[in-house]
Amino acid sequence: MRDFLNPIMSEIKPSGIRRFFDIAAEMKNVISLGVGEPDFDTPWSIRETAIYTLEQGVTVYTANAGLKELRTALAEYCAAKYDLHYDPLKEILVTVGGSEAIDVGLRAMVSPGVEVLIPEPSYVSYIPCVQLAGGKPVEVPLKKENEFRLTVEDLEPYVTENTRILILPFPNNPTGSIMEREDLEKIAAFCREKDLFVISDEIYAELSYGEKPHVSIGSLEGMKERSLIINGFSKAFAMTGWRLGYCMGPRWLISQMVKIHQFAIMCAPTTSQHAAVHALKFCDDKVAAMRREYNRRRRYVVSRLRQMGLECFEPLGAFYVFPSIAFTGMSSEEFCTRLLQEKQVAVVPGDAFGKDGDGYVRISYAYSLEELKTALDRIEEFLGTLH
Repeated sequence: MRDFLNPIMSEIKPSGIRRFFDIAAEMKNVISLGVGEPDFDTPWSIRETAIYTLEQGVTVYTANAGLKELRTALAEYCAAKYDLHYDPLKEILVTVGGSEAIDVGLRAMVSPGVEVLIPEPSYVSYIPCVQLAGGKPVEVPLKKENEFRLTVEDLEPYVTENTRILILPFPNNPTGSIMEREDLEKIAAFCREKDLFVISDEIYAELSYGEKPHVSIGSLEGMKERSLIINGFSKAFAMTGWRLGYCMGPRWLISQMVKIHQFAIMCAPTTSQHAAVHALKFCDDKVAAMRREYNRRRRYVVSRLRQMGLECFEPLGAFYVFPSIAFTGMSSEEFCTRLLQEKQVAVVPGDAFGKDGDGYVRISYAYSLEELKTALDRIEEFLGTLH
């Protein structure tokens, strides 16, 4: 009966993040720093809006592309925040999380033989989604000496006549690295020269901690027509379970993505969409408060890791730290397995995000300071047993 399976499926490995999370869930007294999920509750006023719409019986389908009021609010929000200017009726699609936008965008553009550049380490879904769309993922190693930022020099050796798309995953999961305007301008010029289209995953845009605000590549000269900007509500608004994302791009692309979304999904959850309108209009202060708390945790975790002797560049985005454990002589997998078994702390092996992540581990600081302190004390004890 296995002959009925799509052969591509046998090539795709399960998520390395979830595997360690599942193991940890079966153990007692484990502190898990593995899952990238805010520990904050969704702000009450967002939940209250959702409750009200349910009480009023607002439970019917929305337009396939999303609630008009939400798309209009998104257009206004992104214009004010990121200098991104899109027609809410023709150039914005509301999706079931940012993950659906990645999948649908790739399916709309990728055909057999098309090569997609994927900087690594990066989010685990990119390669499987390219494979499921029939394309060829091409991994581009990011360099520690560049703080895991993407450079033109990184890209050049991997571009061929079949290269059509670059995935730009910044702020980055798992490294926490960011791209500033001057970095993006060089990448944009390269993409225009090589005629590449960019899928820019900016789900952590609101979680940037440097002195300069987040810049979207879609706001740069000549890039709006060759970029698909992906974002969502999970990280910034602590709305992971609401499953709501969105993407913005040229209408020739969005119109085709809407067709795929229409046949596969119909529309994103109606209640979530109404709640999101409120989030965009009234919850900037809540987002800022969460960002300040993440920043406090970020500084604490980086400081503690460095005190332990773990080499760790300063991450300026998302809520992850990516320290090197190469000095231990262990692979990422072995380090994480032993740490879990011996000290009951779960972190994610760096190679779960691509082979170039081996020698690192991902630590999420989307947890309380109390939990982080206990977990880091245990990590320090574990390192002490290795000498």
